[in-house]
Amino acid sequence: MINIFNTLTRQKEPFKPITPGVVKMYVCGPTVYNYIHIGNARSAIAFDTIRRYFEYRGFKVDYVSNFTDVDDKMIKRAKADHTTVPAIADRFIKAFMADTAAVNIEPATAHPRASENIPEIVDFIKVLIDKGYAYESAGDVYYRARKFKNYGQLSDQRIDDLEVGASQHTADEETDRKEDPIDFALWKTAKADEISWPSPWGAGRPGWHIECSVMSTKYLGDNFDIHGGGQDLEFPHHENEIAQSEAKTGTKFANYWMHNGFVTVGDENEKMSKSLGNFVTVHDIVQQIDPQILRFFMATTQYRRPIQYSQKNLDEAGNNLSKLQNAYRNLTYRLNDALDGDDADIQAQLTALTDHFVTAMDDDFNVQNGIAAVYELAKLANVYAAQTTVQTTTLQALLTALEQLASVFGVKFAAATPTLADADIQALIDQRQAARKNKDFAKADQIRDDLKAQGIILEDTPQGVRFRKE
Repeated sequence: MINIFNTLTRQKEPFKPITPGVVKMYVCGPTVYNYIHIGNARSAIAFDTIRRYFEYRGFKVDYVSNFTDVDDKMIKRAKADHTTVPAIADRFIKAFMADTAAVNIEPATAHPRASENIPEIVDFIKVLIDKGYAYESAGDVYYRARKFKNYGQLSDQRIDDLEVGASQHTADEETDRKEDPIDFALWKTAKADEISWPSPWGAGRPGWHIECSVMSTKYLGDNFDIHGGGQDLEFPHHENEIAQSEAKTGTKFANYWMHNGFVTVGDENEKMSKSLGNFVTVHDIVQQIDPQILRFFMATTQYRRPIQYSQKNLDEAGNNLSKLQNAYRNLTYRLNDALDGDDADIQAQLTALTDHFVTAMDDDFNVQNGIAAVYELAKLANVYAAQTTVQTTTLQALLTALEQLASVFGVKFAAATPTLADADIQALIDQRQAARKNKDFAKADQIRDDLKAQGIILEDTPQGVRFRKE
């Protein structure tokens, strides 16, 4: 059984889905005023890995992740670029989809946008006003935080200790319009020349927190299984989501709350910020390194732990990823001369490693122990592929297991280049072999170097010479 650390209760709990065999999961997405940075990527990769493991275990996952496409940052960026908020949103949503595809993040079941759900947001706010949980003030609408009896439970804070202006999405000048400093905005009146929509309280736009309550319940129902996001969203965003959602519906909002750890940059473990000059976007990274390395680096750290983004750690991830890719190539290569049948001992070792993987991942998605089982599987694959005689059924079982387990971490194995399929390469390999036989090692090395310069890597194995293309 899968066990999940629930932020709400601060303990691990057995996962019991509302609908057997189905996981209903909502993860807060980015505010699309810029390219996503590695902090955004960490959350997206962590929850994509969790989603993939649920799917590996046979669950159908209804995965919803939103776009905040209207807020103060969007308005500021549109003014700076002399364009419109929708144009900024379209530009960076397109970039988000391209950048997340590059690191092999599966598209969400639904990617709703706040601007496409304004009528639902207005109706949601009306219900809160009718129930006495919200009030209008000078065109704004605020939520009475003290009226919700469990306010502060998720973030483990006493309501009297909460700081004024905890949300960066609530401007200080709004305080005078509130009944209580800790109340938060559900609807904001429009300033001159700002994007707005009509409402019973005048032209305006939704507050940040209400967007996620509306979109999550619209697509997943009033009560769903998992709500996820970064630790920085725990308060006030997720706290406010719970308050407004449960006040409106009268039922529990999300059964499990999951929060991923932060990302620090460089060897000094600095917090990422533009002022420090260490602000790193995925859009830039994937132009500089293999996107699979970034994905593998982040996917193989347990989601609740912090991640230190550094070249050293990227290099280590790249080396470990190469080991898995080499094991895959070794197995694929031996399919060419495999005999019918299977090896019972190897099959038994494979079953034990797969069980180890499941045990690790069932424990709150412990990817460090999970990937250790995959590394052991790669070692087993290499040992078996090096044997003089190998059997097709066992090779295929090892290949399938390696593909399935590695895919949980977002790894995609490239199809192997057909062995010695190119006549020109074959001719050069034959020349190299003849040179080695005649002890003309200088010529043999020259042929190898010439091929390498063309992106052809030769590998000498007990079964002969093979090549791969970089």
